Amino acid sequence: MSSTGSRGTPRSSMGPSHNASSVLSLNIGGHIYWTTFGTLNRFPGSKLAEMVNGQSKARMDQDGRYFIDRDGTHFRHVLDFLRGRDPPPHLAKEVYQEAVYYDIEPLVKLLEDSPKLFGEVVGRRQFLARVPNYQENIEVMVRVARAEAMAARHSTVIVCVVKKEEEVPKCQDAVNTLDTDKESVVQFGPWKAPPSVSDLLHCIQLDIESKGYQASCRPLEMGKGFLTRPCEFLYKFTFTWW
Repeated sequence: MSSTGSRGTPRSSMGPSHNASSVLSLNIGGHIYWTTFGTLNRFPGSKLAEMVNGQSKARMDQDGRYFIDRDGTHFRHVLDFLRGRDPPPHLAKEVYQEAVYYDIEPLVKLLEDSPKLFGEVVGRRQFLARVPNYQENIEVMVRVARAEAMAARHSTVIVCVVKKEEEVPKCQDAVNTLDTDKESVVQFGPWKAPPSVSDLLHCIQLDIESKGYQASCRPLEMGKGFLTRPCEFLYKFTFTWW
């Protein structure tokens, strides 16, 4: 049984027992890492620094290592940054999630400024934040698609996309011409931002696919034979299940 300090904290996790060159071992979800107290304490406000300084409750594994119940695959890139090396650009998104979790602000800022994340964080997310109920509508689309998937290879979801406030009545008129259940039509918009309707449709497809679904989008066509034409404001998302 490990000895404890006055507040029940293992002595191995208390800052005063370490100096900058003290060697520490970490178990991150089964991945074992060795480093120094000075490396983990480089940014005092981070979760790692608080852990080794005794400012937060530390968990230890059976071998006395600091234990963090998290996938440790990309933790080595966090350690490399603390040692003075930038993470590989192609793993910016993965390392960013770790940087946010461990609250390492300089690494978070570095990655947010990287080309791979800058467009997502500063551009796309800022745009989608201006589209009312965007995330909720994505969830509605998935629920509708799953409800239509019984004994079928494909299911479709109709969306109505309108960018300008004054176009909302026209959008509703288009929905009213449909033979399908109008309650299942998902409406996006309006929004006040430069991106176009096609930009929003691209975002919808990206976010559906990021959830593991396979989906395609095209304008909804109305009419029959040679009289078919794309219906303004209406689009059909096709989910493929197998």
